[in-house]
Amino acid sequence: MPKLSNACHALGIAAGLAAGAIALDANAEDAMPATGATDPYQWLEDVTGQKQLDWVRVQNAKAEGELAKTAEFKQLEADIRAILDSDAKIPAVEKIGAYYYNFWKDKQHERGLWRRTTLAEYRKAKPQWETVIDLDALNSAEKENWVWHGADCLKPAYERCLIALSRGGADADVTREFDLTTKSWIKDGFFRPEAKGGLGWIDRDSVYVYTDFGAGSMTESGYPRIVKEWQRGTPIESAKVVYEGKVDDMYIAASRDHSPGYERDFVSRTIAFYNDELYLREAHGCASGTGAGCAGAPGKDGALTKIDVPNSANKSVHNAWLTLELREPWAVAGKTYAAGSLLAARFDDFMAGKREFDVLFTPSETTSLASFSWTKNHLVLNVLDDVKNKLSVLTPGAEGWKTSAFVGAPTFGTLGVGAVDADESDAVWLTATDYLTPTTLALADIGKAPEVLKTMPTFFDASKHVIEQHFATSKDGTKVPYFLVRPKDLKLDGKAPTLLYGYGGFEISLTPGYSGGVGKGWLEKGGVYAVANIRGGGEYGPRWHQAALKANRHKAYEDFAAVAQDLVARKITSSQHLGIQGGSNGGLLTGNMLTQYPELFGAVVVQVPLLDMQRYHKLLAGASWMAEYGDPDTDDWKFIQTFSPYHLVGANKDYPPTLFMTSTRDDRVHPGHARKMMAKMLEMGHDVRYYENIEGGHGGAANNAQAAHMNALAYTFLWDQLSK
Repeated sequence: MPKLSNACHALGIAAGLAAGAIALDANAEDAMPATGATDPYQWLEDVTGQKQLDWVRVQNAKAEGELAKTAEFKQLEADIRAILDSDAKIPAVEKIGAYYYNFWKDKQHERGLWRRTTLAEYRKAKPQWETVIDLDALNSAEKENWVWHGADCLKPAYERCLIALSRGGADADVTREFDLTTKSWIKDGFFRPEAKGGLGWIDRDSVYVYTDFGAGSMTESGYPRIVKEWQRGTPIESAKVVYEGKVDDMYIAASRDHSPGYERDFVSRTIAFYNDELYLREAHGCASGTGAGCAGAPGKDGALTKIDVPNSANKSVHNAWLTLELREPWAVAGKTYAAGSLLAARFDDFMAGKREFDVLFTPSETTSLASFSWTKNHLVLNVLDDVKNKLSVLTPGAEGWKTSAFVGAPTFGTLGVGAVDADESDAVWLTATDYLTPTTLALADIGKAPEVLKTMPTFFDASKHVIEQHFATSKDGTKVPYFLVRPKDLKLDGKAPTLLYGYGGFEISLTPGYSGGVGKGWLEKGGVYAVANIRGGGEYGPRWHQAALKANRHKAYEDFAAVAQDLVARKITSSQHLGIQGGSNGGLLTGNMLTQYPELFGAVVVQVPLLDMQRYHKLLAGASWMAEYGDPDTDDWKFIQTFSPYHLVGANKDYPPTLFMTSTRDDRVHPGHARKMMAKMLEMGHDVRYYENIEGGHGGAANNAQAAHMNALAYTFLWDQLSK
């Protein structure tokens, strides 16, 4: 889910619909039950019921009988599996103490290895790795199906880690304590039972715990409502409440910043997406104002002080600095700062009442802030300019902030920057990639030329393709960018099998990236691949996202339709050769394209989708997304029903061939969405097929074999339909 992982990462015709909303087709009204009416397919929402899983297995068998029996399918599945299992991929690392850690999956290690090496070894073409945790061996010993969810290791000694493990890839996980020195689990160490939530270090003998404590302890969104401080050697039931949110909040958590000299504790209250509060928690010993993390102000032990900034701003504290990414204009101390700006102030000064900010970035019509990364002495800005990355370096000093170029920054593709160790050095990891160029990883000290350490292998022949960027004109006149990857010698005769991908939600930007699966499964066959940067995403900052919220959701779909129409107008393809694919919020997108614009497409793939927007907020994490879509139990239903595919589909309308894909273990977007839509369309006699991975989480697959199988199903279906 976006912002919590990332992501996101469902009418009767009513008066008062938002201006410009898509008109419903004549048959849709008859197909839609009124609010509160019985849903004949609701029985499929029982995720693990035997009757329901029997239905799933029947549908899976039909889909595999159609798509997975040919030699071509088996070869594609094997090719994608080989890409995913390749030991030549770049092993991304995280510096933890003196070592560089990597989580790695390949054919021999299906669930993965958590391993480590030194920087000197990592520089080599084939580093020597030391295995820390072998997840396959652990699963075998414990007769489990653990999926890696990450490690939190305690500074500064880095001897103890809190390891999160998920059954089958679900969002819910367990947390167990691990000893890095002996590479063994701590007997009677900290342990959090399976639930959505987490543990975070305070010190060696105490942690913050936010999890399912029993009845009433979770929010309506299914996330922790209460955070506690838990001491080693005591039962979790005796942990002391630090903060208790409301049941209609989204997520409550706490953490300690262990940066040397800047140790502080924070409590976060996420009320909804784009609406959160951050509190400074006075640490023990702060009554005198002299303890670590006291921020220079005496107070009651454990007292909370709100960081008094807009709830909509993205807030972060790094060492001496408070930074704010504004999602809305903010007027303070006689100044007004624009939405999309990045502001900085000294944290202690701000908490003392000063409201003086340095403006580190202000957006323009074509630019937005993609990300920023602190090093020991600098701040690296990563800016999108018409969805293309540009880097710069800011350095604070006595006379303000100095801006300089990022030495040696690549001039092509998507760039990523992340600090190696912001407490100790000015080194950053620098990645560069695009749709046709394998990712490179470089190590760069600010001000010095980057040292390229790793280059991803070439997984497909990209020599025959070229990348272009075009702009389509949406219904309201907005220019919508999209990327196009096509054969250099493409004949503009409208016959090219073309796959259009999109997302358009939660302020997530889609930027070019190398995918061996897309290359092998689509481009190498001669297909055209397009990615639409529609509103709802973050390509042009908060304004681009907010333009498609709630009652304006239709604008995202109009944008996507405009890109599809532009591809046809350019004679790249035609509707019978144009397919679309999207997952999660992108599954809602493709579900709406299926039901509202069926004439534009020759095939549709809908993955881990939201589709029943009348009940989405009652299913799993759905309530957490009402800031994006609205509340169906209020007058919001008047506009929500205009983009609820489950209610828009009609019996007497022609729809393109469709494949629905989801996962039984997805505990973020309920598999009932896809199940019910499939059952409804199947009964109506439409051309639909369905595949549900019985394992996997919101990503759809728990290991490389499952991922390869699902990708091969999607590409085979699309190619079969679009290359006719």
